[in-house]
Amino acid sequence: MKPLFFWWIASVALIGGVAWRWLGPATPLAKPPAMEIHAALGAPTDPGFRQATTPRVFEFPADHGPHPEFRQEWWYVTGNLTSEDGQDRFGYQLTLFRVGLDSNPAKRESAWGASQLYLGHLAVSDVTGRRFHHFQKVSRGALGLAGADAGRVWLEGWSLARVGGTPEQPSLRLTAAQGSIELRLELNALKPVVLQGEGGLSRKSEQSGAASYYYSLTRLESMGEVRVGERVWRVHGASWMDREWSTSALAADQAGWDWFSLQLDDGWEVMFYRMRLKNGADDPQSQGTLVAPDGRVTPLPREAWRQESLGSWTSPATGIRYPSGWRVVVPEHRLELTLTPRLENQELSEAAIHYWEGAIGIEGRHAGVLVTGSGYVELTGYAASSP
Repeated sequence: MKPLFFWWIASVALIGGVAWRWLGPATPLAKPPAMEIHAALGAPTDPGFRQATTPRVFEFPADHGPHPEFRQEWWYVTGNLTSEDGQDRFGYQLTLFRVGLDSNPAKRESAWGASQLYLGHLAVSDVTGRRFHHFQKVSRGALGLAGADAGRVWLEGWSLARVGGTPEQPSLRLTAAQGSIELRLELNALKPVVLQGEGGLSRKSEQSGAASYYYSLTRLESMGEVRVGERVWRVHGASWMDREWSTSALAADQAGWDWFSLQLDDGWEVMFYRMRLKNGADDPQSQGTLVAPDGRVTPLPREAWRQESLGSWTSPATGIRYPSGWRVVVPEHRLELTLTPRLENQELSEAAIHYWEGAIGIEGRHAGVLVTGSGYVELTGYAASSP
C-alpha cells in the first residue's frame, strides 16, 4: 500500500510508543522490540489528528511536503538498477517516515524538544553478489537532524530532494549511505503524478478513516552510483515513488497486506495491493492501478485480477514464513505475469516491524506479446500466521 502500500510501512508509527524517550536529553535510543503491524497502524489514540475520509484536491509542489495534521506519512522509493557493463544488478529501497507525536504540540523550551519523529529504512539487494543489506535510522525533527518541506525530506545523512522538472513530473536527487552501502541517484519522472484510489483517497477497509491520501510516480528514469563495500558501480534503471499520509490504516479485522509495483518493458506499470483479513480472506477494498505508456490511468478493483502464490520462504532470522513467487492475471487487460524474487532473503529483519520488501523479475504476456520487467513487492503482517 505503499500505496501502501507501502504506506503501511509506516512502521514509523510503531516508534510512537517509545518516541518520548527522544524528547529529553540527547541520549541514544535503544533498539525497540519488533512490533506487529496492527499495533503500529491501528486506530489512533489522539483524536486531534485528522483522518483521510473524503477525496481532496491535491496541490503540487505543496503536497510533496509534510502534512503534520495527520499522524503519519512516508516518502517511499524503490528501484531496479543495472551496472553500465550489464554484469551486475541491484534493487534498492529508501523509505522516510514522519510520525506526529502530538496533534496539538506545545512549544518546547528545549531545542531538543520535538513533536515529530522521523524513521528511515535503507536497503540494497546485491543480486549478483547474492547479499541483502538493510539499515534503520531514527531521529527527532529538531536541531536540523530530520525534517521535511515541499522541496526535501531528510533524516540526518539520508535525503530525497526535488531538484527540477515540473511540480507534477519532478526530478529528484536521492542520497543515502550507511555501513557497507551507499546510493547517489538522479531520478527523472517520465510520467506525471498518478492519484491512487478515488482521486487520491486510497481506502484500506470499509471502516471510516481506514484510508490514506496516496499518489505515485510510477516510472522514474534512474542513474547514478551504488557502493557496496569498497566497490562502486555506475548504474541505470527505473524507480518508483509512493507518497502517503494518514492517521489510521488497518481495521481491527485486518492482518496486513501484499503490495506490488510492476514496471513492464513495454512501457506499462501495474500497482495493486491485497489487504488480508485475519480470517485469511481478502478485504474487498483491495485495489490497484494500471498505467499506460502515455500516462492514462485505469483503476483495478479487487475482482479485476487474480493472484496466486507459487511457493514460500521462511526467514532464518525471524522464523516468519512469507509467500515467495507469484502468478498474476488481469484478464480484461490480457496480462499474465510470473513474478520471481531476485533474492529469496529480502526481509528487513532488523527493522522495528519485520517485513519482506524486495526486488522481483517479471516474465509473461501482455496482449499476447511476450513481456519482461522488474518491480518490488512488500509483505507485512505474516508474523502472526507463521508457526
